Amino acid sequence: MIISRTPFRISFFGGGTDYPAWYRQHGGAVLGTSINKHCYISCRYLPPFFDHKYRVVYSKIENCHAIDEIAHPSVREILRYLNIEQGVEIHHDGDLPARSGIGSSSAFTVGMLHAVLALKGRMTSKEDLARQAIHIEQDVLKETVGSQDQVIAAHGGLNLIEFIPSDEIRVQPLTLPPERLEELNAHLMLFFTGINRTASTIASSYAGDSERTHEPLRRLQDMVPRAIAILKDGGDIARFGVLLHDSWETKRSLSDRITNDAVEGIYDQARAAGALGGKLLGAGGGGFMLLFVPPPAQARIRDRLRNLIHVPFKFETAGSRIIFFEPGEDYTAQAKSRATQSIERFRDATLDV
Repeated sequence: MIISRTPFRISFFGGGTDYPAWYRQHGGAVLGTSINKHCYISCRYLPPFFDHKYRVVYSKIENCHAIDEIAHPSVREILRYLNIEQGVEIHHDGDLPARSGIGSSSAFTVGMLHAVLALKGRMTSKEDLARQAIHIEQDVLKETVGSQDQVIAAHGGLNLIEFIPSDEIRVQPLTLPPERLEELNAHLMLFFTGINRTASTIASSYAGDSERTHEPLRRLQDMVPRAIAILKDGGDIARFGVLLHDSWETKRSLSDRITNDAVEGIYDQARAAGALGGKLLGAGGGGFMLLFVPPPAQARIRDRLRNLIHVPFKFETAGSRIIFFEPGEDYTAQAKSRATQSIERFRDATLDV
């Protein structure tokens, strides 16, 4: 049995510039962090006593005889990509709902890759894990998704992620004093709007339309170094919230599908109650709303948005991890030893700070 734990993420600035259609021409930059809400994937080789060869448990239960029969696209293509010929059983559990803007689909892909690789006795670097997840989602599944979610899920932490036109991805952790990180975290509130949507559907309304979206995407990208400067200079952190509001104003100009009357109503209520800024996470359309709120105003925000689910969270730094490893009896001694040594080295390198 293998269990992987992969974090969800919140993106502050630069969203939209992580799509290949943009950064392969102009470069891109994103400031985002992983949070202590996770996707869990457990998998094991299936004993030969069942009528089915593959069992996949998520919001549905699939019992299949061949990989091609699996309906879940990420599961099907990852098993094919990794040449899994032996029967397997896979279970998914998540702390937050799917299609809600917190990078759940990419966290699933990263966690699934991580778990199945470990099942095969293989470990990979965080960089390779992110790259393989990007390949599965963008090249194999042909989804209109960016590249930040996979990187943040694999690496973890608060990072500046730079996307180079040559397809190089640079991940630079922000080195901030602990009290500054705590101050930022203390000003953030997360609410679930109750509106589910498919990110690729929303993103397809603006991703790739470089002529119409060039100017707003350039403004979104230019906000990344400004936000980092605010965090690093030790000054009034309220400026971060004001900049977040400017970012939301710019982002919703990308497409009329990014926001709607219900979302605007929530945001207007939050601003009236003391929020300095905020945004819908992910591509837009619904899901989770992130708000920047001075602590004295947070009780008022909770009361004003009492019909929504408030989700307290903390930043996390570990990224995707294997949290349980117990190889089956069908492993050879050599494979067991190799896998155990790899996971122990990986654990040592990814301990929480």
